[in-house]
Amino acid sequence: MTAQDYTAGTTPALGAARAVAPEQAPAASGVADVAPSVKRPGRDRYLDMLRTIALVRVIAYHLFGWAWLTVLFPSMGVMFALAGSLMARSLSRPAGGVIRGRIRRLLPPLWVFSAVVLVLMFAGGWNLSKDPDHAGTWGLVEMINYVIPIGAPPFPWSIGSKSGLLENTWAVQAVGPLWYLRAYLWFVIASPLLLWAFRRAPWPTLLAPLALTAVVGTGVVSIPGETGNAVSDFAVFGGCWVLGFAHHEGVLAKVPRYLAISCSAPLMAFGLWWASGHLGPDGWDLNDIPLAQATWSFGFVVILLQYAPSWQELPGRLARWDKLVTLSNNRAVTIYLWHNMLIMATVPIIDLAYNLPFMQSERATGLLDSTYMLWMFVLVWPLIGLAIISVGWVEDLAAKRSPRLWPNGAKRGAFPSPSRSRRKP
Repeated sequence: MTAQDYTAGTTPALGAARAVAPEQAPAASGVADVAPSVKRPGRDRYLDMLRTIALVRVIAYHLFGWAWLTVLFPSMGVMFALAGSLMARSLSRPAGGVIRGRIRRLLPPLWVFSAVVLVLMFAGGWNLSKDPDHAGTWGLVEMINYVIPIGAPPFPWSIGSKSGLLENTWAVQAVGPLWYLRAYLWFVIASPLLLWAFRRAPWPTLLAPLALTAVVGTGVVSIPGETGNAVSDFAVFGGCWVLGFAHHEGVLAKVPRYLAISCSAPLMAFGLWWASGHLGPDGWDLNDIPLAQATWSFGFVVILLQYAPSWQELPGRLARWDKLVTLSNNRAVTIYLWHNMLIMATVPIIDLAYNLPFMQSERATGLLDSTYMLWMFVLVWPLIGLAIISVGWVEDLAAKRSPRLWPNGAKRGAFPSPSRSRRKP
């Protein structure tokens, strides 16, 4: 994994390379609310459901490393589109207050995550002043990215030992998701200008990121360092962000469905064709192929939004997932920030099973080896639940809401208010 891999929006799979432990690696929108349909007020449960699917897909990808998942459901494009739709709705208010509100919701959960990760890094022996990649004054300046994600934060590429509790690249995997927060922050800051441009020239604004990706994502123009990585991320997912504007503003609804599909299908086909000739180290992983990622995600999101129903409640059998969808949307930032760390945490827990008395035969050990990653996938969900209970309430404080332990829509799990705690029985 290179610095480009980390900052360009790809985190390698945590579980794919090792049967017993990872050999080593689309959200979260940064907010709990979802943009409504322009025709009906309130939450749009279809968009809520898409965000939940995107989060589950991200976790599965980071665990199993299946490249085809990036084609099956381009989670990051979907998540940026949903966030863009919400941002367009919010910008009916003064832009300065909206931007401050979005940043306020994003930073406290990041601070909690950064505090834990930095303590573990320093406790593990990382010395910033002796790190050849981050030593000196610039290394100290880069640390600001753990507080405000305007760039890529410094971290040790190797810490501890391969025989330790966590393998020695755990820090790389832990901070991997932070690229999304950086991209989200820059999109939020740029949104007033982007929305202004979109309302005056919708189609050029919508298609400009694809054109930019064709320039900076193919090597025609190469921008070095973190600036290049940030520009590439902005270009690749900028079209999806502006598609969120188009959905909220009703522009997509004015396009005949047959025309939208007729244009999206060739664009997606081009993305796959381009990918076939530019396969990366992980084959069809679109995270390694910017132009393919941009075009496939753009066409995919157009179809999702063109066929979008306006659900204020999940219909039929989908209603059984209502609480899960509500919980994941209310804790999207927490889930996205912590899921890589929690995937890695499953390894030492599962390894304890090898010491059980009934696991001493070769048959039992072989069975656990062959199903190891499946157990990781099963175990990571209760660990995510623990993270939601432990630190998820920080998202409520960031949004100036009363903190809740388990915000799945049920009327329980909130911390008692001061007035309630003083009430006599």
